[in-house]
Amino acid sequence: MPNEERNLLIHRILKQYWGYDDFRGIQEDIINSILDGRDTLGLMPTGGGKSVCFQVPALCQEGVCLVVTPLIALMRDQVEHLRKQNILAACIHSGMSREDILVTLDNTIFGGVKILYVSPERLASDIFIKKIKKADISFITVDEAHCISQWGYDFRPSYLRIADIKKELGSDVPVLALTATATHKVIDDIQERLQFREKNVFCMSFRRDNLAYVVRQCQDKREQMLHILNSLDGSAIIYTRSRARTKEISDYLNTEGVSSTYYHAGLDTVIKDGRQQQWQKDQYRVMVATNAFGMGIDKPDVRVVLHFDCPDSVEAYFQEAGRAGRDGKRSYAVLLYNDYDKAKLIKRIDDTFPDKDYIRKVYEHLAYFFQLGYGSEPVHALPFSIDDFCRTFHHFPVLVHSALKILQRAGYIEYNEENDAKARVKFLVTRHDLYKVNDVPKEATDLMVAMLRHYGSMFTDYVYVEESFLASITGMSVKEVYETFKLLARRSIISFIPRQNLPTIYYTRYREEPERIVISKEVYEERRTQFSTRIYAMIHYATNNHVCRSRQLLRYFGEATDGGADCHLCDVCLSAKGEDEHNVAGARTKIMELLKDGQVHTFEELHNIGVSDDELNSALESLISEEIIQLHSLGVTALQ
Repeated sequence: MPNEERNLLIHRILKQYWGYDDFRGIQEDIINSILDGRDTLGLMPTGGGKSVCFQVPALCQEGVCLVVTPLIALMRDQVEHLRKQNILAACIHSGMSREDILVTLDNTIFGGVKILYVSPERLASDIFIKKIKKADISFITVDEAHCISQWGYDFRPSYLRIADIKKELGSDVPVLALTATATHKVIDDIQERLQFREKNVFCMSFRRDNLAYVVRQCQDKREQMLHILNSLDGSAIIYTRSRARTKEISDYLNTEGVSSTYYHAGLDTVIKDGRQQQWQKDQYRVMVATNAFGMGIDKPDVRVVLHFDCPDSVEAYFQEAGRAGRDGKRSYAVLLYNDYDKAKLIKRIDDTFPDKDYIRKVYEHLAYFFQLGYGSEPVHALPFSIDDFCRTFHHFPVLVHSALKILQRAGYIEYNEENDAKARVKFLVTRHDLYKVNDVPKEATDLMVAMLRHYGSMFTDYVYVEESFLASITGMSVKEVYETFKLLARRSIISFIPRQNLPTIYYTRYREEPERIVISKEVYEERRTQFSTRIYAMIHYATNNHVCRSRQLLRYFGEATDGGADCHLCDVCLSAKGEDEHNVAGARTKIMELLKDGQVHTFEELHNIGVSDDELNSALESLISEEIIQLHSLGVTALQ
């Protein structure tokens, strides 16, 4: 397609579906690069408009854009939004039934899908690979591309399969990798692992001129948090590392008159979605959350992002802080910090990388937990309650979680924390006998009618049902739907398998003897060193009160050797400005002390009053402009 014709097309699509007249930043460069068939890496800080970079070229050409993203909530939101715009979009994730996955893949093959979102775990499925090879894939988009790098702060082994998928689809299928945060080392590693045919990187500036980065050294974090929220208007996000603390902080804010709700990965999906929507509609001012909240959140008017607990990497902090001020207006990223935070950060190193013998012990206890003998391999993912496991074998959850992650990186298991399998229902009575059932509450009858209208094959097999959907069409609450299912199950009218919100573990190889578990240097020692480096970089950022915060962040990501110019917004810059003003005020006092005799004093005398040249010049300039002193050819005198 000629360049002029392509330019008109991409701008027409942008206007038609997104309502914008022109692209922002490097969006157009990335779009043209992928349309030229080039492997492309785009670095775009939070709010930079990453989705446009693959959605526009997907609509410009024949075939399907395959989008790999680890964020199930985000893929659902984007698919829903695209469908409202009459764009053929679909997603495949762990919460879907096999039947739904097959239908979605067949629709993809036969042209019923234009943009297909998949979680990286799906890439390991034989049926997925077999089906996707039959589809016409225009290009692959890898969202959160830093996850593929061993040097990245959020490495995920499942991402390594993307290169295999690319190989299966053919070398002519280009890859678009997108991420918000990456150091130079990670940038190179992403391109190598995705087998780029040539290095090709587009990078937006990490500088946010409207965002003031602030570190508050404080012992009473609650008091400081409340002071900040009462001093600023607008919507806010407060990040904490503890699920329990999200509720504690939210309850505290509500008692203090600040409307708040909370969010973490352990909540039911319906509850999470509801709270997110309420916050986005300003029904709550503050969202208190773990880092499970925020990816892909389309709320441009967040005025403050406050970190109650210190993140364990500059990358994570920068990405989360960047959710403030996406509308370009003045906003604040505030980190509350004290010496206890430093101790907790350093402790995380040992918590994240427990002793290798301990990891082997967890592996052995895991087999006892699932009752797996040596040499056995389960054929499906096993539901895993970390609380039950820890109670049974007297472990601490934090250490077990870390051990499982290391065992996953070492290739012995897959630990999927985002399992969200829907409830399943099957009728135990025949259709004829069902109509004879008349001694159940009206709500139960309404629910059965709704199921029969919207789901098929319920008399022959289990069918996945969405409780929130049934609640919406029956006028019941989700809890009432659940209780009615239990009632019908007790009456032997249905068989009901409740929704599973437990993580799952899948053994990728036969169960080994603990002493045969190999945890390589790459998996353990090298990653521990990387993690420690990131921890101490975060501590340095929080405690460096001499260099502009923005310059520190820019320097970390390698944008400029010196980090560029000062921002004049952060706590360091404002403190320096206050100190400068204090010093200039002192210089003014000394000048006026010298000139109080009404005589002309030479510039040499002025330079001997004990202030710096900059302070002297600033003080003289202000005194002259205020007509307090007067310049002469021989020097300076005070005006009467």
